[in-house]
Amino acid sequence: MENMERPLLVLCIDRDNDIYEKGKVSGPVIGREANVNAALKLALADPEDPDSNTIFYAVKIYDKLKKEGENAEVITLTGHKKLGYSADREISEQLDRIVRETHAESCILVSDGASDEEIIPVIRSRIKINSTKIVFIKQAKELEKTYFVLLDKIRDPYYARIIIGIPALLVLLLSASSYLGMSWQPVGIIVGIYLLLKGFGIEDYITSILSDFRFSFGNPSWVAYVGTFVIFIFAILVTYFSWNNGVGMGFAGEKLVANVFGNALPIFILAALFAIVGKSIDSVLEKRTFLITRYSLYAIALILAMLVLKTGSDWILNYKPPYVSFSDFFSVLLIAIIAGYVSTNIVRSMRTDMLVNMKLEGKEVINDHGTYIGKVVGINGIEGSILVQTMFEKKYGLPFNLITSVGENIIVKTGI
Repeated sequence: MENMERPLLVLCIDRDNDIYEKGKVSGPVIGREANVNAALKLALADPEDPDSNTIFYAVKIYDKLKKEGENAEVITLTGHKKLGYSADREISEQLDRIVRETHAESCILVSDGASDEEIIPVIRSRIKINSTKIVFIKQAKELEKTYFVLLDKIRDPYYARIIIGIPALLVLLLSASSYLGMSWQPVGIIVGIYLLLKGFGIEDYITSILSDFRFSFGNPSWVAYVGTFVIFIFAILVTYFSWNNGVGMGFAGEKLVANVFGNALPIFILAALFAIVGKSIDSVLEKRTFLITRYSLYAIALILAMLVLKTGSDWILNYKPPYVSFSDFFSVLLIAIIAGYVSTNIVRSMRTDMLVNMKLEGKEVINDHGTYIGKVVGINGIEGSILVQTMFEKKYGLPFNLITSVGENIIVKTGI
């Protein structure tokens, strides 16, 4: 009985989450049939990816253990395409749940050896590793690890943005600045803002938002997206002229920045609001009205942010009436905080009512990195949560505020 409660796990590691990114299979992948299907989908999507071979090898070890009478289970853990901390966190969270629900104490670790070796300390801190198998495709190993791996990473959109995109952006900005007769300072500001967004993880959040906006002439929303593009171009021109006018008026430092912000920011916000209107139209046509609550929060946040930043810019400039005092700026900031709190609670209440009235039972729940959580088996409107059943028949509640999207699947925030 003890043996039945504590199976030997055959763990396969897909640290860069190719199973989801290429094969659209959510991890963790549990069981022989599920792993074989995942490996086949990945192999069909990218025959050169070594992860499919690794999964097949894990299944082979599992089959051998079962023939020997071992109580074993084969599981593929998935990380994140960015690797590093994001991948290790995903893998550790998946493994924590599996160990907690299966009570397993030991495992056999199967890896392709490229970057998965870095996860071994994380695995070992949670479960005993009886054996480790690194699977190499039968070809020039070192060549595969260098030249072909580099070429493959460059083809990946995420790494291409870093290796090719950032240098290209710098060249473009410097060339444009030189052509327009401007100094290097505007380029430094743009690059500095980009690095701040990237360093604090804001870039990924913005990218996830922008990925929701898909242009298509087949939807009426294309008018709003075209309007967004036109207004955005106009906002860039206003930014340029505001900078030149500010320099001509003798502004420097924070006053010059405030002059640009005060003139251009409302137009950028207007462009973003047009995009949100377009996406809301798409949501209604696609019968995914739940997403409108999400876009409403975006719109409220943009409007309140514009109000605070515009008032702050006027306070810094204060070169013509009506003059703005610090108390005026503080009052606007306080009003924006209160309005944001009240409107957020109203939108959340609307979202709760919509979720309670939706047919969510039976839908699969995954997080925004593609990790499979479980299946909805009930809804608790009073507590504001959905009841989720995992692969191991365990049940627990997830609050409504963790849900970010409802479609064929229910997507929840990372960290679940």
